[in-house]
Amino acid sequence: MATLPHDITEAMLGFLRERHLGFLVTQRADGTPHCVPVGFAYDAETNVVRIISADHSQKVRNAERGGRAVVSQVDGGRWLSLEGTPTVRRDDASVSAAERAYAARYQEPRERADRVSIEISVDRILGRA
Repeated sequence: MATLPHDITEAMLGFLRERHLGFLVTQRADGTPHCVPVGFAYDAETNVVRIISADHSQKVRNAERGGRAVVSQVDGGRWLSLEGTPTVRRDDASVSAAERAYAARYQEPRERADRVSIEISVDRILGRA
């Protein structure tokens, strides 16, 4: 079922707070999909997914080209895909917010001098939770 972010249910939010990895799908320069496992956090107040990454990664290069991105989480018959426009953030405040969100859901991230935050402004949610 397709849902707009403002229609997200408590069951969906609960699922997104559980400790699961997701898959991030972005587009390479040639248009083919690039799919990698990631830790992520969803902020329901701002409808933003935050993913921490090394600045030189393929997913960062893909996100910088714009277009669309999707992060999906699955557990048995439950699944959600959060779709939207990606943006790469390098400022300290954005990176710190992404690190805090990651730590709250998973664990403290290891130190990285080249860390950035990929933010997806979610405008569509698909799935069943």
